[in-house]
Amino acid sequence: MIPPMSEKPSKLKHIAIIMDGNGRWAESKGLPRTAGHKKGAESVEEAIDAGIEMGVDYITLYAFSVENWKRPETEVSALMGLLSIFLKRKLSSLTKKNVRLRAIGRIEQLPIQIRKLLVETVEKTKHNTGITMTLALSYGGREELVDAMKKIALKVADGKINPDEIDNETVKSHLYAPDIPDPDLLIRTSGEIRLSNFMLWQLSYTEMVLTKKYWPEFNKQDLFDAVEVYEKRHRRFGEVKA
Repeated sequence: MIPPMSEKPSKLKHIAIIMDGNGRWAESKGLPRTAGHKKGAESVEEAIDAGIEMGVDYITLYAFSVENWKRPETEVSALMGLLSIFLKRKLSSLTKKNVRLRAIGRIEQLPIQIRKLLVETVEKTKHNTGITMTLALSYGGREELVDAMKKIALKVADGKINPDEIDNETVKSHLYAPDIPDPDLLIRTSGEIRLSNFMLWQLSYTEMVLTKKYWPEFNKQDLFDAVEVYEKRHRRFGEVKA
């Protein structure tokens, strides 16, 4: 087990995770896909606990993409039900662990009751000062950039922004959560090698660690191991460093 990040001179601040493989894990065991999503919720707690132990400031979880709405209605309904249960049952746990919950994505597309629960949980944990857990819900990286462009375009039309002055900071400031730093590390489970429309702007210089484990199998030690791999790398951000 790696030592807490707080004991290290170079602190990893933000871990993003593409939680992939719930359905395939279930199918490999002869279970319905919904059982995989239920088991995957346990891995969320493992990841949060690991992040807390390492002193990570932010952890962002790709929980439900805009493309996931195209899945069978029964599976989407089950996923929304699990999200509802998570928000109802985990509030006290999040508070006890000093976790701040946030959400990014086209939240307005979520069912109204889920949206209400989400807003309430975000509000009730907003003063917590520990790790910030961000759920990407009804989220797409391209959609985030489109939404940012629309906001910028409106300000240009209103004369609040000069088009000649638009730069990287202008775009960043109009993303869903501009105050959250870009991820240092992206972990993707299930052996797939793609971003799947996740945080396309923010992941420009993020280090990636891929594992063949399905998300329901992913545990605290796996996250520690991924961070250990990250710690051995030299981040150059396009520069040449000695």
